[in-house]
Amino acid sequence: MLERLNRALDHLEARLDGKIDMAEVARIAGVSEYHFRRLFSALAGMPLPVYVRRRRMTIAGAEVLAGEPTLLDVAVRYGYGSGEAFARAFRSVHGIGPGEARRTGAVLTAQPRMSFRLVVEGSTAMRYRIVEKERFRVVGRKARVPLVHEGVNAAAAAHLESLDGQAVVRMKELAVGEPEGILSAAVHLTDSREEGAEVDYWIGAVTGPDATAQELEALDVPAGTWAVFDNHGPYPSALQDLWRDVFTQWFPSNPYVTRPGPELLRTQPVEIGAETGSQLWIPVERDIGSSGA
Repeated sequence: MLERLNRALDHLEARLDGKIDMAEVARIAGVSEYHFRRLFSALAGMPLPVYVRRRRMTIAGAEVLAGEPTLLDVAVRYGYGSGEAFARAFRSVHGIGPGEARRTGAVLTAQPRMSFRLVVEGSTAMRYRIVEKERFRVVGRKARVPLVHEGVNAAAAAHLESLDGQAVVRMKELAVGEPEGILSAAVHLTDSREEGAEVDYWIGAVTGPDATAQELEALDVPAGTWAVFDNHGPYPSALQDLWRDVFTQWFPSNPYVTRPGPELLRTQPVEIGAETGSQLWIPVERDIGSSGA
C-alpha cells in the first residue's frame, strides 16, 4: 500500500499548478477517496487540503520572489480565480502577502514534498479480529470535543463527568451485544485527524437497532465490518498510541481500508497512568485494490 500511496503523491505533485482530481489520486492509491484522505491525515499529521495548499504556496512563493510573472499570473496558475484569494492562501502559509514578499524579498516558509516509508520497530504485536455486525444503535449523550493526541482530553473528561447517575443506569439497562457496557463513540466531522480537529464524542451503550430512550440521544450505525483491537497498558497513553499505530502501521500492511462510521472504544476509566484493558472498534472494509499492489 505504501508504494501505491507514494505513486498517488507523485501524481498529485505533478498537478499542483492545475486542477487536482482527488478521486483520481485516491484511485491511483487503490483506495476510496474517504480512506485516502483519512489515511493521509493520520500519516502526515495534517489534512490533505492543507498539505496541497502548503505545497502550492511553496512553489508559488519561488515564482513570486523571482519577480518575472505578474502576481495575477501566479495566482491563476495555481488555481486561484482572484488575486485576493491567492493573497489569503499565500499569507496563511507564509505570514506575509505576495506583494510585500516580492517587494522586500522576504524569507518564506517551505513545505517539503512528502513520501511515506515503513519503519519497522518490532515493538509490540497488535492483537485484532474482524467482526461482522448487523445494524445497531448507540444510545447516550454526545458533546463536540477537540482531538487530543497526548495526555488527558479535558473536554471529553468533562463530558463524562457531566453525566447524571440516572442516565448511566438507563444506558446499562439498554446495553445489548458487543461492545458490551458503557463505551465511547467518536464521529469525525472532517477528514482531519490533526490535534484540535473536532469530533462528536458520545458516551453510551450499544443497543438493538430500534431501541429508544426518551432522555437519551440515539446514533444509528449501519451494518458492516469492524476491526477490533484489544489493548492493555497505562491510561490514556496506551490508547493514544494504539490509535496512532492502527492508522500508521496496521492499515498500510493489511488488506483493509476505513469506511464511514463511528470509532468505538470500551475501556474502564482509571487513574492517569494506571494499567487498564481496552477494546477499540474501527469501521473497515476490504481493500479491493490490495491484490494489485
